[in-house]
Amino acid sequence: MSKPDWNLKNAKFLSLVVLLLGAFIVLLPLFVVFLTSFAPTGATPGALSVNNWTLANYREAWQRGKFLLAFANSTLVAIAVTAFQIITSALAGYALARLKFRGRQALLLLVLATLVIPFQLLVIPVFLVLKWGHLINTYGALILPSAVNGFGIFLLRQYFQTIPVELEEAAAIDGANRLQILWRVMLPLARPALVTLFLFTFIGEWNDLFKPLIFTTRPELRTVQLALAEFQEQFTNNWPLMMAAVTMTTVPVIVLFLIGQRQFISGIATTGMKN
Repeated sequence: MSKPDWNLKNAKFLSLVVLLLGAFIVLLPLFVVFLTSFAPTGATPGALSVNNWTLANYREAWQRGKFLLAFANSTLVAIAVTAFQIITSALAGYALARLKFRGRQALLLLVLATLVIPFQLLVIPVFLVLKWGHLINTYGALILPSAVNGFGIFLLRQYFQTIPVELEEAAAIDGANRLQILWRVMLPLARPALVTLFLFTFIGEWNDLFKPLIFTTRPELRTVQLALAEFQEQFTNNWPLMMAAVTMTTVPVIVLFLIGQRQFISGIATTGMKN
């Protein structure tokens, strides 16, 4: 074996070792949480034994935390916000990628500028607007503030620019208008970017605690993260029960990410190909 081949083989092996080590460091806390959730009630995180594993913690956490309603609320809010963001991002992203109009670059810079403004800075004006619209303590308060997102607009704008213009021209020759081109040509080809936006938005809304905490007080509007926070306050010293609740609220987004990870990686990798 030549020296370059030997160096390349060593480099690949070293990269594999580093990646496995990084994966171990990241997954170890999740593994401990998962194992602790099966421990008997009252056990400490270190008192783990295969012989005394139980599912009672999950049943008790589900019932005492009233997670059924919380799961339904979080699912409804996450799907609604995701749908709004996909629609608004597709329309705005396509306009910024293909339409020629005065001030397009300035508008793009304005969209990008919104990415550096944390939502916490806008909470007071958003709260006042929601109060003026009588939306406090409604699903609208959880959905509408996140209906448009600069990241989604920029993501789809970048991906649309990687699609050849000739495909749109061919569709226009066949008599398609702009909306038909967007719906029948651009969006099917932008599937990786759409899946990426879906995962980012859905997971972000599922894990959001800030909006439910600020904009709602009604128990029937509790989301998963708010229910989990209240559950942790009640069972601070019961580690197995707490870890069971954490596992239940985490598994759905992990499964969702694993299902769409290929499209997610493709969408992220492709969106930076053109300026």
